[in-house]
Amino acid sequence: MEEIRRAAVAYYEHLPAKNKKLARKTFNAMDKNGDGQISLREYVDYLKKNKATDFTHQSLFTALDKDGNGSLDFEEAIALYYIMQSGRAITCQSCKTFLAGAYFSCSQCFFSVSDSTYEICCACYGGKNFTHHGDAIFCDNYTLLRQSRSVIQEAPIKKRRKVLKSHKKRLLVAEITVGLAGITVGVADLASKSYCSIM
Repeated sequence: MEEIRRAAVAYYEHLPAKNKKLARKTFNAMDKNGDGQISLREYVDYLKKNKATDFTHQSLFTALDKDGNGSLDFEEAIALYYIMQSGRAITCQSCKTFLAGAYFSCSQCFFSVSDSTYEICCACYGGKNFTHHGDAIFCDNYTLLRQSRSVIQEAPIKKRRKVLKSHKKRLLVAEITVGLAGITVGVADLASKSYCSIM
């Protein structure tokens, strides 16, 4: 979680003033009683009201609560703002905990045209504590990112530009240059082979 916190602080520092005001406005809207802290109840109520139920899992709130006092101050909420803007709110499909660090993804699900992916924590993957289709090839998130970049780079220039242009429109986080969801160039080949070996 500390890496996400550092990324969130760096992200926040580079936001334009209007976006910083929006982050503060969002925090104040969540802090219903105005005490400068967001309780778990305020957090869940706000997110449900705004149809952001992906973020309501207790494990995410607990991970955000750095000092463990049961509430979020503005600095802790900056990490939530970053997670919401980046789409980084990923939970283990098996044990339902927030995935703050390394995790494993099914490469076939990741590269399919469907929006659905399948991510599991290292403990569930290592302990074989999950149920997924039998031919699943799992890659850790860092390897999958590198392999995804390779797929883009191997695409013909004309197709690469089209893929990158379509994904740049979807990006919400400053300084990220390539979105990866829905890449179709070379996907069948990548997903059908065990490209995720790091040995």
